[in-house]
Amino acid sequence: MSGPTYHDGDGPPDDGGRGDGRRARVPAQREQHDAPDDVPFGSIGPQSPGPGTPAGPATGSPAETAPAFLGPPRPTGSSGSPESPEPTEPPEPTDGADPPVPHLPHLPRISPATASAVTTVRVPPYDHGTLKSLLGAWALAACSRDETLAVEVHLTDCASCAEEALRLRDAVGLLHQEDSLDLDPLLRARVLEGCLGRRPARIPVPEWAGPYDAEAARLDALLRDLGDGYWTAPVRLQWFDGAPVTREFTVGQVIAHLIAVDGLVGRALGLPQQSIETAADDATERYGLDRPRPVRLSHAAEEIELPRSPAARTAAHWAAHQDLPGATLRLLWREQSHRLVRTIAFAGEGVAGLPVDHGDFELPFQDAFVDRAFACWTHATDIAEAVDYPYDTPAEGHMRQIVGLTAGKLTRALAARRRAGLATSPARLVAAGSPGRSLKLEIEGDGGGEWLLALDSPGAVASPDHQVAHVAMDSLEFCQLATGHVVPERVAAGKAGDRAAIRDVLYATAALSRL
Repeated sequence: MSGPTYHDGDGPPDDGGRGDGRRARVPAQREQHDAPDDVPFGSIGPQSPGPGTPAGPATGSPAETAPAFLGPPRPTGSSGSPESPEPTEPPEPTDGADPPVPHLPHLPRISPATASAVTTVRVPPYDHGTLKSLLGAWALAACSRDETLAVEVHLTDCASCAEEALRLRDAVGLLHQEDSLDLDPLLRARVLEGCLGRRPARIPVPEWAGPYDAEAARLDALLRDLGDGYWTAPVRLQWFDGAPVTREFTVGQVIAHLIAVDGLVGRALGLPQQSIETAADDATERYGLDRPRPVRLSHAAEEIELPRSPAARTAAHWAAHQDLPGATLRLLWREQSHRLVRTIAFAGEGVAGLPVDHGDFELPFQDAFVDRAFACWTHATDIAEAVDYPYDTPAEGHMRQIVGLTAGKLTRALAARRRAGLATSPARLVAAGSPGRSLKLEIEGDGGGEWLLALDSPGAVASPDHQVAHVAMDSLEFCQLATGHVVPERVAAGKAGDRAAIRDVLYATAALSRL
C-alpha cells in the first residue's frame, strides 16, 4: 500500500485544501465573517482534498470528523484491544544524506463523545470593534465569563489589541494600592482637632494630658478589636534592671498593671478607689454594654491600701483582683482613665506642678500624665506584637512630649548612677550653677530635638563650650531604649567623643525603664 508518509505522527496535514502543506489558520473569533480568513468553527474537520492529498468522505460520524491532530486510529488485535507498535530501529544514514526523522508513535485516539465535545465548543460572537471596547473592562476584571473568553482568544490573533491590553493592565496596577484595612491611628486626633477648631471645648483638656487621653483611646480600640478570646494570650514585657529582664504575663495582667499604676495619679487627685460595681454601671450607661459577670471581692480586698511603688502596687493588685474576667478589667481601666482626664480638665493648669507620689520618686502632674501615656503606648505595643496586630507610634506632637520628658530625666538618672558607683566616666567637682562637662543628645524623627546634658552634677549648667560627646539616634529607638526593649550595647546610635560618657548616658536611659 502506497501513500504519503507523515513523520510528525499527526496524520495528513490540515492545510485547508491549499495543498501547500501548511496548517490552516483558524482565527480566534470563529464567527467574525468579515475577517479575510474566516473559517466557521463547525466546519473544522475533513477539508476538500488538495493536490497530493487523498480524498475522503465529506460527511461521517463524529469519530470521522475528529481533528487531524488527534492522529489515525491505532491498529487493534483479534481481541479488539489496541496493539502496541513493535519498536523499529531507524535505518542507517547514507553518505551525504541527512539522517531520516524517526517515526514517532501516534497519540491515542480519543473517544467519539470527547471528539464531539471538542468540535462543538463555541466562542461568543463579537466583532473587532466590540472586542476592542471591552479591553478596559477586561483589564479591570469586570467582564463576564463569555466576554473574558472572547477577549482573551481575540488577543492571540490581534497584535494591536494585545498591545493595548498590556498598556491597560499596567495602568490598572497603578490604580490599586495595597492599603491596610485598619483605620488611621491619627483619625481620632484629626476628627477631634477639627471639631474643637469649630467649637472649642467649654472645659478644655490641658495640653500635657492630651497624650494620655489619645493613647488610652487607642489601647481601648485595640482591646475592643481583639475580643474576649485574647485576655489569656501571653505577652512578653521587658525592662532593664542592671541587665535585661523579660517576663511573660497575660493581656489581662498587663491591663491590671495599668490600672494599678494609673491609680497613683487618681490618688493624688483625691479620687476614691473605684469599685467594680461603679465601673460596670458607668460603662453600661456610657457605652450601652451588658453588665459583666459579677465578681464579689472580700471586704479586705476592697478596703486594702495598695503600695505606692509601681512594682509592689502591681503585685498587690494582681493578688486582689486575680479572679476578675478580662472584660471587667477593661471596664475598670477605661472608666478610670476617663475619670482622670475629666478631673484634670476641671482642675485646669493650676495643678500642673503638684506632685504625684510614686513611692521611690515623685513627678509633677504634667509629667505624670505624659509618663502614663508613654506606659500606655509601650504596653499597647507589647500586646499588639503578641497577637500580630499593627500598631503605630503616637502623633508627632504627643511623641515630642514623650521624648522631651524622657530626655529631661537623664541628668538625675546620671547622678543616681554615679552615687551608686555605676558610672564609668570620671567625675569632676562642679559648683552648682557653674558650667560643667556636657553631652549633646540629638533625637531625630517624629518628636525629635536636641538636648545638652550635664554629666557631672544635676546642679551644673550644661554648656556647648564644655561638650565632650555627641549621641544621635532615632526617636523610636530612643523610646525603646528607655523602656528596656533595646539594650545599650545594641542601640542604633551615632556616637562621637568621650566613650565613657556616652556609655553612662545610654545606660542611664535604659535604667529609666521599669515594670
